[in-house]
Amino acid sequence: MIKNKFKNTLVMAAGMALTGIAVSPAMAKLAAPTPEAKAKADETSAKAAWSARMDGYKLCQAQDQVAAKYRASAAAAGKPVPTPSATPPCSDPGPFAYAAPGEAKPIEAAGAHSPATTAASPPNTNQPSSEAHPATKK
Repeated sequence: MIKNKFKNTLVMAAGMALTGIAVSPAMAKLAAPTPEAKAKADETSAKAAWSARMDGYKLCQAQDQVAAKYRASAAAAGKPVPTPSATPPCSDPGPFAYAAPGEAKPIEAAGAHSPATTAASPPNTNQPSSEAHPATKK
């Protein structure tokens, strides 16, 4: 019996070692996604977010219907009807519409540089700082 346990442990250790060797190449870093794949993933993400909002809207409507039926049945049975708590109305997310974001402009094209007048005539002068700022020392 002890020999079987040792044999089983040895087989498991060998299997784990082989698995570790066989799996390690599979943990290589994946290549960066192409712009098309990134756009498709962004659209899928937007559709999933819209779907979650639509599910919440449908749930809100179903809860309102159940509450209305409960109040109606309680009133018909002569039971006291509790006052409804104030909740925001169900908001319909509307149909799915995805607008792909435009390409980001590089900094140079975004107008981040100084205006042309400053670039043509920089604010530098040959005047010493002591003449520009005549503060007397005490």
